[in-house]
Amino acid sequence: MAKASAVQRDLKRRKLAKKYANKRARLKEVIYNKEAPMEERFQAALDLAELPRNSSKTRIRNRCALTGRPRGHHRKFRLSRVSLRQLASHGELPGVTKSSW
Repeated sequence: MAKASAVQRDLKRRKLAKKYANKRARLKEVIYNKEAPMEERFQAALDLAELPRNSSKTRIRNRCALTGRPRGHHRKFRLSRVSLRQLASHGELPGVTKSSW
């Protein structure tokens, strides 16, 4: 089980990323626009730097929804490999069966 503080920190980052997503996209659009004046692009870069670091999407860590485990994460189920195997073995994941041949 992951520390509760690590899970809460990740949830906080997800909220901030969602909140600032539009603003970050607009600023990046101005920065990468080669047609825009240099001063405008520079000001957009400064404004982007003023936003909270945790509002960046790259700072989000994929964690298991049940245990908070940060590694071995399956995006489709939002579960770690350990939780996925355990739930699949008990038949608690619809449409998932253990393969055998």
